[in-house]
Amino acid sequence: MMESDWDRLVSQLEKNSPLPALRREFPGFAFVRCDAADMAGTTPFRVTPAANVYLVDGRGHCVSVTPDLAAATGVLIAVREPS
Repeated sequence: MMESDWDRLVSQLEKNSPLPALRREFPGFAFVRCDAADMAGTTPFRVTPAANVYLVDGRGHCVSVTPDLAAATGVLIAVREPS
């Protein structure tokens, strides 16, 4: 993922785009959604108004969360409950 991709992704997340729309916009990237509580104790790559966003690196044997934008093969969107 490149910085320009990230800017487009943030724009889509701010519109609360559903996963199918994100997958169409970014073919070849994996998108996963979960509850923010599932990622407790993990530092997000970015925080948006509705969700914590994590980058996922799936190039190795095991999938891992990464802070490296260039290594990202997917995005995990951890949705926070409205307060």
